[in-house]
Amino acid sequence: MSQLTKLPTLQELLTDTEDSLKQNALTVLLNQNPPAQWLSEHPMIKGYKYIPIEKIEYLLTRIFGQWHVEVRNTQIVANSVVVTVRLHVNNPITGQPMWQDGIGAAPIQTDKGAGATDWNSVKTDGVQKAAPAAETYAVKDAAEKFGKIFGRDVARKGSMNYTDLLKKSTLNDELEK
Repeated sequence: MSQLTKLPTLQELLTDTEDSLKQNALTVLLNQNPPAQWLSEHPMIKGYKYIPIEKIEYLLTRIFGQWHVEVRNTQIVANSVVVTVRLHVNNPITGQPMWQDGIGAAPIQTDKGAGATDWNSVKTDGVQKAAPAAETYAVKDAAEKFGKIFGRDVARKGSMNYTDLLKKSTLNDELEK
């Protein structure tokens, strides 16, 4: 049987505690823009920047300490390998487990000029190359959901500013007037 959680009161939401300030600091860290020098030009999509997987893995280790990837599903869809993963981390403030799911796909290479679903023309190492690439894309997709530092807003035109979380609540200031 699941345990019920008590909802906070409005006053509890407006009162900064040591734990809420630490959690806000984590949220702000996770939602910083990644260093510009970490962005790479996508090899196949002109003008599209991304963060390479080695930077994502570095950030996961530095922010969360230990982390692991659970492959949830692998399948062939059309001519691509599709992988879904669950990225497990521990919240560095609370120690509680957290996770995000991600999905990635990579095309199975075929001989030049062959149709995408011409299975007689699939390269002998086509699946061997596509499966790990799809897993990498899935891990990156899951990590992006933790915050901007993992590349969530790299290709977006607009984004939210989370630094206000480090300041006293403006709503709290309004209520004190």
